[in-house]
Amino acid sequence: LNQTLLDRLHLQDKVEQKLSPANFLQIRPPGKQMDHVTSEKDLAQMFLYRLMMLDYRARYIPVRPNSPKSSDDTKYLEDFYNPTVFLNTTVDTNKNENARVHPMDIQMAVFHYSDSFLKQMMITKLSQCQYALPLLVPDLVTNEILFPLWTFREIEKTWKVTQIKDDSTIVTMKSVPVYKAETTLVSFFRLGSLSVSKSQLMNTLINNRHDTFFHRNCPGSTKSCYLMDGVAEIAWYCPAGKPNDAFSDCIAFCNLHGDALLNKKQHDILIEKSSVNVFLVASLTRNKEIRSLMSSHLKAEKPLICLIVDDSRDAVETKKGKYIMGLSEKNLSDVSEQLKKIIREVLSSLKPSFQLESMAELSEIRLDETDPACERGKSAAMKIINLLTKDNMDVSKIKDEFLPCQSQLWHQWSKIHRELFHLRGNIEKENSDKEDKLMGIRQKQCAASCSKLMQLFTGSLSSLPPTDREYFLKWTQIFIDALSTDDVSSILQSYGEKWSEILALKNKQDKSDLLFKKQTELEDISKKLQSASFGLEHIFREMGQIYEAHKTTQRESRNTDWSKYPELAAQLMISGHPMELMDGDAGHMPLTWISSLLEEVIKKLGDQRVFVLSVLGLQMSAGRCTKGAFMQLLKVSEEMKKDLKFDYVVVVNTEGLRALEVEGNNTLHHGKELATFVVGLGNLTLINVVGENLSNMQDILQIVVQAFMRMKEVKLSPSCVFVHQNVTDVAAAEKKMDEKRRLQEKLDHMAKLAAKEEVYDAECFSDVIDFDVQKDVKYCAQLWEGSPPMAPPNPGYSESIQEVKNTILSKASKSAGITLSQFKTKIQDLWTALLNESFVFSFKNTLEIAVYRQLEVQYGSWTWTLRSNMLTIENQLHNRIENGKLDEVERSYLFNETRKTYEEVRKEMTKYFEDDREKEILAQWRGRFEIKMKDFHDEQVNKVKRKLDGVIQQKKACKKLDEKKSEFENKLLQKSKELTQQLKDKAKDEEELQRQFSSVWSGWVTELTADTKPVEEINLEKDQLTILQELGFEPTLIDECKRSGRYKKLSDVGDYSVYIKTGGNLLISFIQKHISSGFSHEEQQQIRSLIVQAEKESLHAIQSKPVVTTGYSTTYLHEVANHVTLELQKFLSEKEYTLRKEFRVDLLLHVFCRAESWLLESQKKFVKNNDAKAYLESKQTQYYRVFRSFCKENCFAVVLGELICEKLTASTVEAVCNKTAIDLAGRMRCNFPAFNGNRLNLEKHVLKSLAEKENFYDFITYITNPRKQMEAFIKAEVEKHIFRDHKDEAVNILKKNVDDIETTVSQALFTATQKVHTQKGDTDMWLNEFSNILKDELTIDNIFSENFSDIKDFHFLKEEIQKGFKSITEKMSSLSLDKLKESRHKPEEILIDQLCNCCWVTCPFCAAVCTNTMKDHSPDDHSTPFHRPGGIKGYYYRKTKELCVTVCTTIVTSEGCFYNSSEKYIPYKQYRTAGPPYDTWSITPDGSKLAYWKWFVCQFKTQLEEHYEKNFMGRGAIPDLWKKISKDEAIKSLDEMF
Repeated sequence: LNQTLLDRLHLQDKVEQKLSPANFLQIRPPGKQMDHVTSEKDLAQMFLYRLMMLDYRARYIPVRPNSPKSSDDTKYLEDFYNPTVFLNTTVDTNKNENARVHPMDIQMAVFHYSDSFLKQMMITKLSQCQYALPLLVPDLVTNEILFPLWTFREIEKTWKVTQIKDDSTIVTMKSVPVYKAETTLVSFFRLGSLSVSKSQLMNTLINNRHDTFFHRNCPGSTKSCYLMDGVAEIAWYCPAGKPNDAFSDCIAFCNLHGDALLNKKQHDILIEKSSVNVFLVASLTRNKEIRSLMSSHLKAEKPLICLIVDDSRDAVETKKGKYIMGLSEKNLSDVSEQLKKIIREVLSSLKPSFQLESMAELSEIRLDETDPACERGKSAAMKIINLLTKDNMDVSKIKDEFLPCQSQLWHQWSKIHRELFHLRGNIEKENSDKEDKLMGIRQKQCAASCSKLMQLFTGSLSSLPPTDREYFLKWTQIFIDALSTDDVSSILQSYGEKWSEILALKNKQDKSDLLFKKQTELEDISKKLQSASFGLEHIFREMGQIYEAHKTTQRESRNTDWSKYPELAAQLMISGHPMELMDGDAGHMPLTWISSLLEEVIKKLGDQRVFVLSVLGLQMSAGRCTKGAFMQLLKVSEEMKKDLKFDYVVVVNTEGLRALEVEGNNTLHHGKELATFVVGLGNLTLINVVGENLSNMQDILQIVVQAFMRMKEVKLSPSCVFVHQNVTDVAAAEKKMDEKRRLQEKLDHMAKLAAKEEVYDAECFSDVIDFDVQKDVKYCAQLWEGSPPMAPPNPGYSESIQEVKNTILSKASKSAGITLSQFKTKIQDLWTALLNESFVFSFKNTLEIAVYRQLEVQYGSWTWTLRSNMLTIENQLHNRIENGKLDEVERSYLFNETRKTYEEVRKEMTKYFEDDREKEILAQWRGRFEIKMKDFHDEQVNKVKRKLDGVIQQKKACKKLDEKKSEFENKLLQKSKELTQQLKDKAKDEEELQRQFSSVWSGWVTELTADTKPVEEINLEKDQLTILQELGFEPTLIDECKRSGRYKKLSDVGDYSVYIKTGGNLLISFIQKHISSGFSHEEQQQIRSLIVQAEKESLHAIQSKPVVTTGYSTTYLHEVANHVTLELQKFLSEKEYTLRKEFRVDLLLHVFCRAESWLLESQKKFVKNNDAKAYLESKQTQYYRVFRSFCKENCFAVVLGELICEKLTASTVEAVCNKTAIDLAGRMRCNFPAFNGNRLNLEKHVLKSLAEKENFYDFITYITNPRKQMEAFIKAEVEKHIFRDHKDEAVNILKKNVDDIETTVSQALFTATQKVHTQKGDTDMWLNEFSNILKDELTIDNIFSENFSDIKDFHFLKEEIQKGFKSITEKMSSLSLDKLKESRHKPEEILIDQLCNCCWVTCPFCAAVCTNTMKDHSPDDHSTPFHRPGGIKGYYYRKTKELCVTVCTTIVTSEGCFYNSSEKYIPYKQYRTAGPPYDTWSITPDGSKLAYWKWFVCQFKTQLEEHYEKNFMGRGAIPDLWKKISKDEAIKSLDEMF
């Protein structure tokens, strides 16, 4: 029979693998219908599902098949209309009964086939539904009697005892675990079969409106119930302390199902434990066995009530404590009232003697807690409880004694940590002192962290198997709860009374003083409650503090394996245990602990996607509600994964926001903080609104609206759902519409108020968040159906909650959620920003930053693809121009050539923005980056066009010489032939040939260049001296300035005060203003800016001159000198001081020095392109070989082959070097760590390199001219990588390019020869075809074909050239890499163009450079993680010589102020209101975490003081903590910045 029932309920597979909480603690699909199922196999699941939702209708779930009419229904209708059948009185009335499963069979089947944890959960929910609970349960197989004490362990009962003393009524509240409750027990028994329902009668005693015990007249009841016979159920009546209470104290009622005569063992157990026994019998005379049993009970001492069904007598006390009452001809209500009266009389003289826990002592029953795993868990928990109770310590002192890290020490740490964000006075010293105090507290925590309690707890957590561990945690919580029950109950009663008094004062006049007094008293009670409250969460909190202390100090502990704590907690979180996110007592978050905990969760689960659901609302109870914030991980069931884009839901549950009029204004900041945190953290925030009166919620709504507004400002986009709790009438649609309208109006009003406080433009709530009042507001019925403590939950409430769940899932289905790692960083970002008063200014979206940094890396790859493609095109066109095949470059042609690559890059971009897992975040930058990529592409095209236009201009400028070259070439060939005829007989004497050729060569050159003017050599040093003298400077002064060498690093000078001109009234005025410090920092910066600007403008002016095409002219330097002089005069005319002549000379020498290298290089190119003599001299070796070949009587094909090979040699070297430079640059950009990331990555490597070398002057260059130092770094790294560390790799690339050129030339030879052979062409055709094929690869000077017109065998010519070119390429394979330094393209220059085309704007406070990869990244703010003490740049405190040690990231959280460029006094916290350039910078407060610059200040203190002629003293004294930082720590700190 049982097996059949299991099959019908689809539980047959649960005999071995029982149901567990994991089956239900998942995100499951929303129920399509909750009022029925379509198949019996769903009954068990639906029962549990509805029970978990506290829907007491779970006991009756009808089965309604999907088909319109079942065959049974059809047969029934046929029988109904058949007169014969209709009139047949013998029809089987049980036929249809067999088709239905009894509701209690469903309940007991689920009970039997659930594991102990689900049983406990199930019984707890049944208790909350005010249902009777299984007390004695016969085993289905052995028939043993099971006492499921474990299932009662989490149930707590609360009631109010009414006593009358001295004519006054005293009401006392009690709240105890039900297994410890000492009550009287009234047991009911049935003897034989009865026509009345015992269970129904019992219900009238306990709750007349609710069926506590299931009875025959309940919906769904059937005659056949298989699993309840012999089951004893128990329920408690809990009085409310009101006059209409049925009983004045708590009473347990027990109901033995079935005939007591047939269930003797259960009967005996209950008789023994009961205070009063109630028997229901049909008659005392008909059955001898019944008569005998009742006779024995009448003789016993225990009170007895006998209810006789067939008797009509009134209640009679036959002897003391023995009552008989007839039920015949009496209604149920009258019987109930009489019975209550009898029970009250009997119990008035009895003391409570029943306690559930004492049942475990009975030998006749089997206790469920004897399970080995349960016993092991209990044993481990008992060790902890024995430790806590051995000295009878007061509960309020347990936490201080056994959990020392979380009380005073943690609260003190939290307070000081918050103070870090409100520094005053000497900011860095105060910051350093507080950091020192924080470390001291952490060390104290470490010393106190080895308590026996924590050793026992963590030892059990780590050593017990999963099931034992779960029992251990449950037992520990059960025992701890039992410890504090009495204390908490009395405190709660006081709290409730005081709360009521405060609420009552609201409507009174002149209440402020009294209200304040009551609030203070309430706060004192709250502190008592806080001390007495003790749970598992406090032990986990202690684990967190121990971990944070050891992690911070890196101290090892003999007794504490602290490093394992996050893993232990992660295991529990994965299994569904809530973990504390924010400590509500300290009002602080253990960020290190939370981060490590989530990292462990990620290790175990992978970086799963989660949907974060935050819950926020008004605190409704004065009980032990959620304090702070907790997070719980819920798995998405397999059937839901197809509809959702995430794997888990993280529920962030928070303490309620307490009403300000009750708690006072001191809760406002905490409320804002909590609301901002959970709203920012959640993908969706559930906002609980209590009742229908919104006026009570005004303060809370304003806090919530303000939180959403802050999210909008920092580009976070959560959504929200408002849930109205305890709404009395949720049926009237019109009323709901009106309520929604009022809520909308209230939210709009709150949005305006919040906008004023946040200085934000918002007219209505929808300006702040995407909100639809029709869809995003839900109404929930009242929780209780009646008045507690006996009221069951309202089924309408469960339905409302189901609706809310459906709404949540609907919204969640449209979200991809975030990854666990993103969740972790979001916690960090929000909390760090909250610690600052200005959340919006302080918020640092780490996730967004990380996504943007990765986008920067991609941007670098995309731009490199375009750049390298453009370099290749530039090379090809450059060769084409040099070969005379191209005399104009059109932009349209360049765009066409790059189109394919550009389109490929655009496709890559599209794919990245659309397919990346962070595409939602990336979307905000897509349009901007697409525009930037187009701009970059256009810029590259324009740049290449300019360069090629320059080459074309050079080519045109050299046209005259090019024409001469052809003439020279022809004449040289003729002269070589003529000389050959004279020296044929000496062809074998190489030395003689060399001598003879050399003797005539100079004559040939003189003869051929007789009518050309040679280019004069230039002397820049002489010209510079002349110009300076013409400007009126003495030669001795010029010589002195040159010898000092100051001019070379003029822009890096620390203090320009040495250049102040002495004498005159101007100086007196200036000294009076700057009596102690010379130039102010602003003035120092202005002079430095003048120098940098002069250098930049002068270089630009010089580089715009046509030196390469027309040659150098002294007028170029004259123009620069005059411009610099005028700019200096203009600068000084606006100042109150003047500068010595030495500065003017140094400035001009500095500018000349910077221009010198470019002028010399350009003049060299001019000479090469325009000096005929120099050109001819370069051809001597080439024509000696031609001459020698003629002497050896080689045929013209051999001579032409040698000549071509000779011409190809230099061109091939240039082509190979250019290609190798591009390849090496590309290889380093992709593979070299410093170059393969974004700008931030490069900056880190530059700083690491500076620290490793410890060269102070390199540091100064970086500080004053970061681009210059970065270029130097790139050059040095390229030199090191290519020419030393990876030389072999570079050589292999060069060899490959040589092979490629060889292949290209061979292909050209074959094609040219094939064409001439096919078309029967001549030498001229062959040369034209050959050079045309190679026009993009190599440059080939013209060769006069008429000198070689006799050549007929072009195959022979091809082989000769191949042979000669092979020899060239073999030599080139061993070519020195130094040749790369002479090529047109150089790898370091290519990389500088690629990597330095970024933002170079510096921080207005510390001059640290912005680390954005894009040059113009507006509207994004400038930012850098490398802010530094101002003294590094030479900043000092006004009217002192004290260098600043304050760091921007600390000072922007301080209470200090600064002067902006308009001399306006601006608070640092509002630095963005100071106007340009401050308003374009985002400086995120991080408490000066970067150790790098602190180490630098300590390491180079003396040099910095000498350089700036200032001191680190007074307010600028270096904090002692800085001096402890090592170089390794400094370098390591760079990697922590992002």
